[in-house]
Amino acid sequence: MCGIAGIVNLRGNAVEPAEISRLTSLIAHRGPFGEGTWFSADRSLAFGHRRLAIIDPGEGGRQPMVSADGRHVIVYNGEVYNFLELRRELEAKGAVFRSQSDTEVILAAWQAWGEDMLPRFNGMWALAIFDTDSGELFLARDRFGIKPLLYALTSERFVFASEQRALARSGLIDAAVDTDVARRLLLDAFGVEGSARTLFAQIRRLQGGHCLWLRGGKIEIRRWWRTVDHLPEVPGSEADRVARFRELFQDAVGLRMRSDVPIGTCLSGGFDSSAVICAMADHEKAGMGPRDSTAWRHAFVATFPGAANDERPMAEQAAAWAEVAPTFLEIGRADALTDIDQILDDNDDVYIGLPSAPWLIYRELRRHDVTVSLDGHGADELMGAYLQDGQARAFRLRNAAAGLASRSSLARRGVDLLRALTLSARGHYFLRGGVAGIPAPLALIGDDDVLPREWGDLNRRLYRMFHSTVLPTILRNFDRVSMAHGIEVRMPFMDWRLVTYTMALPESSKMSDGQTKAVARRAMAGLMPDSIRTARRKVGFNSPMPEWLNGPLSGWTSALLARDVPVFTELVDETPLRAAVDRLTVSKAWDWETVGRIWPYLNMKWMLARYA
Repeated sequence: MCGIAGIVNLRGNAVEPAEISRLTSLIAHRGPFGEGTWFSADRSLAFGHRRLAIIDPGEGGRQPMVSADGRHVIVYNGEVYNFLELRRELEAKGAVFRSQSDTEVILAAWQAWGEDMLPRFNGMWALAIFDTDSGELFLARDRFGIKPLLYALTSERFVFASEQRALARSGLIDAAVDTDVARRLLLDAFGVEGSARTLFAQIRRLQGGHCLWLRGGKIEIRRWWRTVDHLPEVPGSEADRVARFRELFQDAVGLRMRSDVPIGTCLSGGFDSSAVICAMADHEKAGMGPRDSTAWRHAFVATFPGAANDERPMAEQAAAWAEVAPTFLEIGRADALTDIDQILDDNDDVYIGLPSAPWLIYRELRRHDVTVSLDGHGADELMGAYLQDGQARAFRLRNAAAGLASRSSLARRGVDLLRALTLSARGHYFLRGGVAGIPAPLALIGDDDVLPREWGDLNRRLYRMFHSTVLPTILRNFDRVSMAHGIEVRMPFMDWRLVTYTMALPESSKMSDGQTKAVARRAMAGLMPDSIRTARRKVGFNSPMPEWLNGPLSGWTSALLARDVPVFTELVDETPLRAAVDRLTVSKAWDWETVGRIWPYLNMKWMLARYA
């Protein structure tokens, strides 16, 4: 896990060392264990790398890495968990390895299989490979976009990096804001990350499951992975379906315990993270595999004393079951303003809340020298953890709207209009131009995938949440706040074999008797505390935003709204926005709904002020 960057001067002039050094310095937090650069023979191309040493932490894993024959050069961010199996296969074909790193395995795989190596990988990655013979540059991102890859193409150069702020601050491109994207984020904070566009007009996102060639100054982008094309046959009986899920999940956890440094987990006490740590304990009992980290008994628990989203008692139960002594980090009112500017900067985008809680817990991992965390991301969107069958009118409307949005672009436009009208009626819509000026939906990955005809609304909603909207946004957030401290997050529920299998299951395996994640809960019987396995309460890993905005953040919000940020004023009618915030703050009426609707405006103004 690392930070990567590159510059290609399209007119053949030399890349200045200071230019690539600036790019790598802007992502230094992603790789605190060293840096490296590499220049092509004519110096028109430069690679930069910041290293977080996990596999082969010695000199053998340093990057940029050059193949033994000198032809190919790679910079790579991520982990290919099945690298040992691939290494044996490549050795049988005659490959000779000089290190114990997965990076060298990828280089050998490229020389053996080219682009066809990608479907063979089980992992998460963003990589760039340069062919010194042909002068061609290849970039690729993992199936589901777990690891980020941003780029910009101008008449002068092609430049890429692991974070958009690195490109925006590099001085190599124009950092003008894309106002259409900004408006889209304010209407729907989950409606951008799955697209190729970003908040900055010149910066593009290589979407998950896509690869890119740079040839002769022109880029060609191809989608190499489409989940719906890889759905397997599933067993006919529910008992066999559960058994197969259990087998796949246990193997996914075991593969992600491969590490040459200590590993741990962020434990919330909810089903997902509890299942992960209990499966880690079960994997040890079953017998550790090669390169598995025996230093895994580290659980970090964020607690919110007195807050509604405190799950400490459940986390203690899960830790006791796994025979792990957890480390607790209390987060309270005093933390509302703690490092707030740094946290917002590290998150590097606009969201519906302030990610202080995960930022602080990953900092705690770094303080304890635990650099890898196995977490439960992806399970919610894969198996319907968000309330799907609520009786409340709001939930029924939300699900109906999501079902429509999953079917056509015209329907998505209608859903946007309905959303804008609803927000306007509630006093939560502040875009200039009113409802008539709502931004058009962006093209999101997966939106046009042809799904099985027999799928119902639930499976269609989940497919879109997983690929297009909710999960890409959450993955972005957790990548940013974890890598702000040089922490690698691994996600067993996002093993591609488990994802395709679970996607193929009938809806009854995901929702049963009003319970979400039915197949996973049944699969974990006997492997974790039943009190957690069968619990119906869903608590997100969020900062206690209502309490904070009703109290310690009130002065901060007032000062922010008083600032003059012309680009924000062009987007937003600030008078009613300030009135709404003042009203909520004075009456201490902030709740989770108003936070989710109004915080993006505050987040956006802060971010635009940063780049003004």
